[in-house]
Amino acid sequence: MLKRKNSFLATATTLVSSLVVMTSILGAPAFAAEYPNKTIRLLVPYAAGGGTDAIARVVAQGLTDKFGQQMIVENNGTAGGNLATQQASKADPDGYTVLLANQGPMVVNPHLFKNVKIDPLTAFDPVTVIAAAPLVVVVPEASPITSIKQLVDEAVKQPGKLTYGSAGNGSASHLATLLLADTAKLDMVHAPYKGAGPALTDLLGGRLDFMITTIPSVFGFIDSGKVKPLAVTTKERTKRLPNVPTIAESGWADYDASAWYGFAVPKGTPPEIIRTLREATVEVINNPQVVPRLELEGAEPVGNTPEEFAAYMKTESARWSALIKKAGLGLD
Repeated sequence: MLKRKNSFLATATTLVSSLVVMTSILGAPAFAAEYPNKTIRLLVPYAAGGGTDAIARVVAQGLTDKFGQQMIVENNGTAGGNLATQQASKADPDGYTVLLANQGPMVVNPHLFKNVKIDPLTAFDPVTVIAAAPLVVVVPEASPITSIKQLVDEAVKQPGKLTYGSAGNGSASHLATLLLADTAKLDMVHAPYKGAGPALTDLLGGRLDFMITTIPSVFGFIDSGKVKPLAVTTKERTKRLPNVPTIAESGWADYDASAWYGFAVPKGTPPEIIRTLREATVEVINNPQVVPRLELEGAEPVGNTPEEFAAYMKTESARWSALIKKAGLGLD
């Protein structure tokens, strides 16, 4: 009797184990297929109207169309994007909260701000880099400055006098200008804003001398003549502004900076959801209808793997950490 009971228990245990395995095997694809079945929040750590916001909205609309579920953009530029980044890191890792990750909050702010409460490189699972784009140096329409060389010469003549705006402490626009100051040995006054939009308002009003900003945020003003482009920040000229020289070709050969935009999700998000989100994003950014819109904004699609994105952020973090330490910067 005991032998028959033990035999029954062994058989039952085997059946349960088999069911668990089958559920795991069959459940994963079904789980991935169910995502998404409700609205997705896309947290953008900058104010509306800037380059990061422009890229976010192009891709969010594409994913909304593809998924049949809305991806809603939520802007929050408080504390250089740190607040939105922290909020995203604390969200449920279920794929319904996505961070628009770029160099500011992800690889700069941890070295710049003393009170950053998370390590973005470990608090998130990277999904993919959406796009990368050069920045452009612009001055107000009324400015007498007409070239990047003239701008640098003026900064040299008047140390501590020229003012520049940025999309916030640690933003791409801030770091690109900090890199220029380090490369050309300049002393200038930084005015951080909550996004490129508010900074451009003051630039147009003549309250700032110049700004390095993303092309999406300023191209309309270039077209209308309200600002003058002096140079772009990448090694090569951009298709969007083919007649504008690079900083590198204008006398500072080692200078190179760009803005990049990616998706990241809270740590622990299921791999199948990350895969679904990445595959859909890559499809969207390479869509024949979306590519021209990205190019119009001065950006080119990337769509790399999560592993490549993670490695890139690690490299970028080390690069900007060295510059920030050299400049002796630190914010509370």
